[in-house]
Amino acid sequence: MRYISRTDLKIVARNFGILMIGIGVMCLIPLIIDLIFFEFDVVSFIVPSAISIILGFLFVKYFDSYSSKRIRLKHGMMISSFAWLWAGIIGGLVITLATNIPIIDGVFESVSALTGTGITIFENVEALPYSILFFRALEQWIGGLGVIVVMLRFIMPGSISSKLYQSEARDDKLKPSIKGTTRETLKIYGIFTLSGIILYVLAGMPLFDAVCNTFCIISTGGMGVKNANMGYYQNDLIYLISIIIMILGATSFLVHYKIIKTKGKSLIKDLQFKVLISVIAIVSLMLYFVSDIIPMELVFTVTSVITTTGASVASVDAMASWPAFVIICLMALMLIGGSSGSTVGAIKLVRAITFFKGIYASIKEILSPEGRIIPVKLNGNVISEKAIGEAGKFIVLYMIIIFITWALFCLFGYDPFKSLFASMSLQGNNGLELGIINHTMNPILKIVSMFNMWTGRLEIYPALVLLRAGFEIFRK
Repeated sequence: MRYISRTDLKIVARNFGILMIGIGVMCLIPLIIDLIFFEFDVVSFIVPSAISIILGFLFVKYFDSYSSKRIRLKHGMMISSFAWLWAGIIGGLVITLATNIPIIDGVFESVSALTGTGITIFENVEALPYSILFFRALEQWIGGLGVIVVMLRFIMPGSISSKLYQSEARDDKLKPSIKGTTRETLKIYGIFTLSGIILYVLAGMPLFDAVCNTFCIISTGGMGVKNANMGYYQNDLIYLISIIIMILGATSFLVHYKIIKTKGKSLIKDLQFKVLISVIAIVSLMLYFVSDIIPMELVFTVTSVITTTGASVASVDAMASWPAFVIICLMALMLIGGSSGSTVGAIKLVRAITFFKGIYASIKEILSPEGRIIPVKLNGNVISEKAIGEAGKFIVLYMIIIFITWALFCLFGYDPFKSLFASMSLQGNNGLELGIINHTMNPILKIVSMFNMWTGRLEIYPALVLLRAGFEIFRK
């Protein structure tokens, strides 16, 4: 049976064209920094931008007759998947032209930034042009909220908003309309971003660093502007501000939106937030007693891991020397992630909570009188069997992808323990690693890593829908 028709492809192409234009415009923004610092590397931004805008314009014009066609979820997922890939490629072209690195490394860097993974391919980021440092931070800031969410706010028509919004695994609505929801989400995001910049500057951080680091931390991306990442500053106040911003980024925007109306009760009552804070406190305390790691360094790392930020104060070599038990605990947190409806990656707390509540309910049903049904509740609402099943299926699929990636790293001769850590970090868009992901990595593993980051940010299903559609087209 054929699931994808030519009409489907033309609908996707027409709406994807609009996103290509938006992605091209995004590449022009760092020109402001380029001119401020007298770098005058205009070509590196103009050429990729022009390619994206011109191609996007041609797509929109050529397939304009399909603009009135109804968008289905499968279209939205394909458009979203294409958009993330295209943004990574165009951003990679910018980085390649500006730094003269191989195109595969440039795309890796761009995909890592956009997906909020934050692993850098550069050995010395402090040698990069200011415009590129800002560009990477901007990619993280946009990617943290979601390429589609940002585009919906500024350039996409309202008629297709709903399906595209769902395609990025978002279903929380701050307002009745998607346009209203994206407007309020951007407003909250902007307030947190501005607050972070001000706090960093007051703590003694240079303005440029404050802007880039805030972009990277609030988006839970973590790709800093210094070789030592946040550890460069050697300032506990900056670390504390970063921890707060990471937690804000990892908390649902719906909860943030309701804070004022509920006088803070939405935050206190939110199960995901309570679990997030509890896990950070309990795990940090536990690891403090089983290791000799500096307390602030420990709390910062635990927070960075569970929020999938990937920012660090400890060097890669220092982390690699930590006790195996500490690393295993960090890997467990890396799997879980923060709240749904936030900027985080990984499985997310709501799925983990739903999954384990479902298991517990099944055990209670077995022990109960025959025929008794134990309802599963989350925040006072009953969770359907379908929702529990969906959480379980996602977790299984997530672990299968990690296992395959882990096996491939081992096949290429990497240490099994470090390979597992890297595989979890890539799939969860975390960014912390133990020294095996760098520019010397085999190109095949770089492509595999980009696939992990891409599928992790899209929460797997949109990427699989696109791949299945591509397989069907290829069969034709």
